[in-house]
Amino acid sequence: MNEELKSYLSDCHLDHIAIAVENLEASVKVYEALGLKFEDSREVVKDQAVTTAFAAVDEKAHIELLEPYGEDGPIHQSLKKRGPGLHHLCFRVKDVEQKATQLRSAGFVLLYEKSKMGAGGCLVNFIHPKSTGGVLVEISQKV
Repeated sequence: MNEELKSYLSDCHLDHIAIAVENLEASVKVYEALGLKFEDSREVVKDQAVTTAFAAVDEKAHIELLEPYGEDGPIHQSLKKRGPGLHHLCFRVKDVEQKATQLRSAGFVLLYEKSKMGAGGCLVNFIHPKSTGGVLVEISQKV
């Protein structure tokens, strides 16, 4: 692999595929039956009103299961509107604020004016599905 391609790939890679679920532990069992191994810990992200479970797919990508925590968060609303299933794709970037500025300059609409803390100690923002052909896309930076 040439150096330009390596640099390009290191600047942005698939971090996780997030799936909205109604019952976290039952869903963990489904994906573990496929051969995935979920981390033992569960993280509650109060700002997003969600409980998460992560399983590594490879050295970079994960599956994230999202269960509502309470009845007023975005995952609860998503489940009511669309039911369980694919919620978003997340791409890890080096600098989420810089990437958000670049995206806005290119005409993308982001959900947050300023990035927020998400699961796993990451700074996150989301690109509105109207800007991406119907897919909610998260950009994430490990801090």
